[in-house]
Amino acid sequence: MTAPAESHGIFDHERANWYADPRSAFDSWMAKQAFKASSADVYRAQWGLFLEWLTVKRVNLRTVDRLAIEQFVTQLEIRKPQRVRYLRLIERVLDHVREIEMASTNPARFIAQDGEASWRDARENEPAGFLAHGERAALISYLFSAIGDLPAGQRWRERRDRALVGTFLGGGVKTGEAAALTVSNYAWSQPWLTIEATNPPLNRETRLAPFAIALLDNWVSERKTVRLLGNLLFPSAPSGRPMHKATMLRAVDAVIEAAGIANSRTARASPQTLRNTFAAELFESGTAPERVGQWLGFQQQISAHRLHRAWQNWTGEEIRERDLAEAQESGPQETNGFE
Repeated sequence: MTAPAESHGIFDHERANWYADPRSAFDSWMAKQAFKASSADVYRAQWGLFLEWLTVKRVNLRTVDRLAIEQFVTQLEIRKPQRVRYLRLIERVLDHVREIEMASTNPARFIAQDGEASWRDARENEPAGFLAHGERAALISYLFSAIGDLPAGQRWRERRDRALVGTFLGGGVKTGEAAALTVSNYAWSQPWLTIEATNPPLNRETRLAPFAIALLDNWVSERKTVRLLGNLLFPSAPSGRPMHKATMLRAVDAVIEAAGIANSRTARASPQTLRNTFAAELFESGTAPERVGQWLGFQQQISAHRLHRAWQNWTGEEIRERDLAEAQESGPQETNGFE
């Protein structure tokens, strides 16, 4: 049904105000929103900064395009969550200004949906870290090394921590997921680990690497032997209470240190690094990113493809660094008569 001509006129007048004086129009729009005073002040400052950028770029709300908005968000010296807030504000305002048009013409929405947009490269959104092949091999070797003559209390914790690291590296689980795992989530010697979500339809299974299966078998056997209470797969104490995230991080740090790979790395090998490395091994074996994403619990395929691209970029850097090191070790090469 076509809108009355009068309503078109009212909107055309309002839109003209946005184009003529976007700062005052924004204030009028803000007055109609149910924002807290503190939030309104923040939004007003963000909008003002965006308008200053448009002036510098010599564009306005009528002519602003995707490139200008992406450049604006990218140059902000802030973290990714703050960039997202700027982008959402711009998207919401442009939706209002261009309401009479197709919503798909909003350039801010294109940027928000673009998984490869440069604005996403904020400090806490740096390329994912992975373990190099040698580091992964050294870590797995340590996980199966002799535990030694430890007191009973230390022995079961060492076995638990090794299985925990194996679950990150060989199953791709998150710390929160690992803390919630129960003994019934793992069946002896089976290649599948069930990850339960608060929303049952989101439950999933992840495929365990063979070394992770062996480590979990060893741990389950140890757990029965020392008769730990409760049903958590990785309890923090004999009483069965859950492991805190900080305890898990300390456990991972200790294992990485004991494996001898901590000093060779420029970045910390966190549970996320191990989870990424789980994905990397699958990518290298030819497993489709979509399948890897399912095992990692990604809700959107774009997340799996983004991780796959990060792995490809990381692999390229690893190859270049290896080739450079080999060239330096081999020394000057014969030139076959050519200078």
